[in-house]
Parts: sequence; C-alpha cells; structure tokens
Amino acid sequence: MHRAAIDPRPRLRLLWSDLLGVERGKYLYGRRAEAGHTNFAVTTFVTTLDKTILPVAGFAHDVGLPDLQARIDPSSVRPGWEKDTVVGVSDLSRDGAPLAVCPRQMLRQACAPWIDAGLYPQLAFELEFYLMAPDGRGGYGPLTAPAPHVYGTGPAVDPDGVIDDMAAAAAASGFPLEGFASEFDDAQFELNLGHRDALAAADDAFLLRLLVREVALRRGHRATFLGKPFAERAGTGMHVNLSFRTASGENALDDPHAKDGLSPKVHHATGGLLAHHEALAAVFAPNVNAYGRLRPHQMNGYWANWGYDDRTAAVRIPPERGAGTRIEHRTPDGAANPYLIGAALLHAARFGVERELVPSSSSDRTVPESLADALEAFAADTWLCHALGPDFVRAFTALKRAECERSEPTDLAFYLPFF
Repeated sequence: MHRAAIDPRPRLRLLWSDLLGVERGKYLYGRRAEAGHTNFAVTTFVTTLDKTILPVAGFAHDVGLPDLQARIDPSSVRPGWEKDTVVGVSDLSRDGAPLAVCPRQMLRQACAPWIDAGLYPQLAFELEFYLMAPDGRGGYGPLTAPAPHVYGTGPAVDPDGVIDDMAAAAAASGFPLEGFASEFDDAQFELNLGHRDALAAADDAFLLRLLVREVALRRGHRATFLGKPFAERAGTGMHVNLSFRTASGENALDDPHAKDGLSPKVHHATGGLLAHHEALAAVFAPNVNAYGRLRPHQMNGYWANWGYDDRTAAVRIPPERGAGTRIEHRTPDGAANPYLIGAALLHAARFGVERELVPSSSSDRTVPESLADALEAFAADTWLCHALGPDFVRAFTALKRAECERSEPTDLAFYLPFF
C-alpha cells in the first residue's frame, strides 16, 4: 500500500485577532503553508465568547456566513514555541478589500495620518498577569511563592520555574523582551517588551500573551491577563508607551530646548487622550471584569489626569528624555486587544495634536463605573467612533452589550479559557 511521504518542512501557525482579542487561526502544511493564506468565516467577528452568533447586519446569517481571506504578513513570521512550527500573523480581507473590522487593519489605518505627516508611531507594551497552579481540588488558584515581593526574581517568586520557561520561549521566538519580574501581589508578574513600530509591537503583545498562556498550560499551570481575577488582590493592566520617530530615526517627542525636554506634541497628544478619557475606556477596558480594577487609588488610570513620572495618573510622562521620550497610558486592562488599544490611542492623540489641546487634570472626570456605562460614553464620542469606523462600532458594541448581559465581574471561569 502506497503511503505519502511526510513533509519535513515546519508547519505554519497562521494567527489573527478577533475584536475580543482572542487568537484565531489554523495550522497549515505543505503547499498551503508556503502560500500562507486560507479562509475563515467572517461571522467570527460577531461571535461571543460563549459562541453565540449575534445578528449584526453584514456579518451573520443575513449574508450566509461568508468567507474572509487571511493572508500572512511575511514581516510577522517568527520561530514558534511549539516543535517544528513557525508563527505568522495574517491580514484579513473580504471580496478583495481589507476587512474593516480587522483589528490589525484598524491599527494600520490609525498609523496612516501620522505617517503622512512624517511621523512613525512606536509602541511598547508592559503586560501583567497572574500565574496559577493546581489547588488540589480540581481547580486552580494563585501560585504560592516562598518569598513573594515586588520586583522579585528567581525561585523566591517562581518556585516551579514556569516564568523561566516563558522567558526562554520568548527569547527563542524572537520577542524583544526587556524585563520580567514579579509585581505587586503574590503570583502576579510583569513582562516588558521593547518599543517597535506600532504594528510589529502590537503583534508582539498579541502573540506573547498567547505564548505565556500556552507555556503555563504545558507546565500544568494557568496564566490569566484578566484585569481583576481575584477580588482581594491587585488588578492587572497593560501599560502602553507611545512615541514617534522621524524618517531620520530621531524621537519626535523630544525637545532638549524646552523647559521640560518635551515637544509640544507631547502636551497636545496628552490633551487629546484626556479629552476622550471616558470613551477610550470601552476599548481600553473592554470586559465586565475590568471595572473591578478601575477604582480610585489603585495606580490604574481611573481619573482623567496626567503627570511627570506619576504612576497615579492615567497619562504618565516617564523621566527619560532623548531616544526614551514617550507617553505612557496606564488605563488599559491586561485582557484588552493590543491592536485596538493602539488604534484608539493614536486617534485620540492625533485629535489633540490637530486641535492643539492643552492637557489638564480633573478629579471630577473618571472612567465610567461599568462596561455598560463605558459603551454609552463611547457611543456619544462622535470623533472616536467616526475614526474607528461604523462597522467596528456596530460589531464591537453588540459583542460588548451581550457580554454585559451574560457575565458577572468575578466570573473567572467564564474568561479564563480566553484571557
């Protein structure tokens, strides 16, 4: 009996992000892997975490659940963290045109006006998460470490070596990992990615979250980026650093002649971020659980405020100048979609620059109290909704309103398989 020869080439794991920030994809082999493209159902973009297909016009049964096309971006290909596997991120299209609700495409569109002006957006993500271990009762609880402390390293905070495995896998897969340490609470960790052009940086954050969760699973643990997985412990964020490089490679936010060393663009962009603070919360904190983290006095971007090297502010201007000059936003939730964070951040910052807004801090303006309230603020922000596009607004708000009806803030079991 004839047996086909086994193809010795690595398989391709072709991935993309849905609106929820959940990774979707396929393993491709042989000629299909070489071609780097395949099809999926567009309905994925209006499918909830519990697999309910929402009746959003143009995406569901009304159009017959049609195909979208996924084609690899060659610049995104990297060694995988599974044996004989390479990983790549795809761009999505439908009927020959870019898919309007593809988060990666939305970030690309948000970059375009800046690039047209000669500025190339740079992002760097700081990802926090909790590591969980078996609790002996068939479930999982926060890892118990021998000597937990803030900024801890080694067996004192990582007794099972799972964090070491994550760092090694990240290095082998080419992630620009700059730091890894324990955070404020026992079993909480933060990893820091280096700054890159916005699209590549969001790819890094999207894929590294997946790597962390899968390495934890392989070791019999669990990892969660959920904003408030444990009511009695500190929340989990995804701080985002924004800067711009010029065509010659200089940092466009640095001005050594200014009193504070900052270009006027820093102040105007900060003004834009604060002006849209309430609406941005829907994208930065896009699940019910997130609003357990966004409370006063938690160093999490609750108020519409800013400051120099101030970790209590929503928008922090770190002390580095020169090549390190940047704007840090501290509101985003650990489980938020990094592509959508980047897109919304760039649009709001651009509004501030174009209108020459002046930033001011306010103790009267805060993020909304719940996801439902944040969706109302988002719908009322015509600038942000217009920039992100009507298809996104319809699909995203439908998904999130369904989640508000379904989920409880502490429903860790509901979110854990995904975040």
